[in-house]
Amino acid sequence: MEPLPIATLAGLTPSEVTLRFYDDRMEAVAYDEPTDAVAIPVETYTARRAYQIASEFRRRGVPIILGGFHPSLMPEEAQRYGDAIVIGEAEGVWAELVDDLRHGSLQARYVSVRGELGKIRVDRRLFHGRRYLPIGLVETGRGCRFPCEFCAIQTFFGRTHRPRPVEDVITEMRALRHEKKLFFFVDDNFAGDIKAGKILLPELVKLDLRWITQLSINAAHDEEFVALLARGGCRGVLIGFESLDPANLRLMKKGFNLMKGGYEAALDNLRRHGIAVYGTFVFGYENDDVDSFDRAVDFALQEDMYIAAFNHLTPFPATPLYDRLKAEGRLRFESWWLDAAYRYNDLPYYPGKLSPGAVTQGCVAARRRFYGWRSIAKRAWRNRSDFFMFRNYFPINLMHQREVSLRNGYPLGDESWDGPLLEVA
Repeated sequence: MEPLPIATLAGLTPSEVTLRFYDDRMEAVAYDEPTDAVAIPVETYTARRAYQIASEFRRRGVPIILGGFHPSLMPEEAQRYGDAIVIGEAEGVWAELVDDLRHGSLQARYVSVRGELGKIRVDRRLFHGRRYLPIGLVETGRGCRFPCEFCAIQTFFGRTHRPRPVEDVITEMRALRHEKKLFFFVDDNFAGDIKAGKILLPELVKLDLRWITQLSINAAHDEEFVALLARGGCRGVLIGFESLDPANLRLMKKGFNLMKGGYEAALDNLRRHGIAVYGTFVFGYENDDVDSFDRAVDFALQEDMYIAAFNHLTPFPATPLYDRLKAEGRLRFESWWLDAAYRYNDLPYYPGKLSPGAVTQGCVAARRRFYGWRSIAKRAWRNRSDFFMFRNYFPINLMHQREVSLRNGYPLGDESWDGPLLEVA
């Protein structure tokens, strides 16, 4: 999909500044092209690759600016590979940073203070001519108030949620409505402020668009909110179920998943309004055993979820989970995101009752079973209420079927790159 943070940075950049954009997922980066500076958004899973790219440019004398979630969570680490890092959201400091570049006075660290979201101006012109999926990514709010132990969102945003001005969201969607058939609200939790959502949703009704988003399950118990979601064009939601074990949920600090009758009542509400569900489950918590995987798949099949994810728990840096596992001496790879021995789908820690390998194998088996032909056929009947979503149901499920174990053992970073990583002197 289009990388929305790039379009947001472009919208913050003065028009007289010439921009070039390279998407490392799709094309070779032009390291020798003349440029005054390079900015790289970094997530934890892309940190190793980001530092490789940074090293190539720094070797050529080009200053590097690193921002995004990972540098904000791990500023001391990021500072080793970037001439400047942005901690927090770019809106608060980007104008100052660009001005410092112009005057040759780039600072090592820019710390942004969270503010209102009225300054967001998205400029997607850098994406023209690129073959991204025809899905419009739009942000309506940031953050989440829930204290989930494993979640980096609560660490980054300090358990806050801020809605974007409704008129800004509507203006952006009006500009895109003739280009995109489906929108994805990328909010960390679209239901982070249900009261604000009830102001936005009636305005979305007027646009007559289709969209999907991610939200916490508590919102599915609010009849008025769910009805507004459906009328406003919502066709599907991603919900983090995480576990079927109440003790696991309490340890995750996600006991709110059990409220008001639990999962079944919430899913009944969504189904009654024709909203499809993408359910996510994680494994490797203290109470997970060899049967936990089948129990999760049984539940996802019973509820006929549109799609589902079955992944191992990941301890992201600076989260309460990471700190707890480190204090307990349970990390297999302390900086797993940089360790050349770490591979995708491997567990970077020692789980409770199961071995790391058993968790990986259990996740792959769960995906294989959920995306088997019999499961796809069974789930199709209850996912037929919306023609657009039903038309895409089989292609999406077959894509997931092909990718059940495709990324197993995939390295982080580019293994063919012959570093070493170049650190700031």
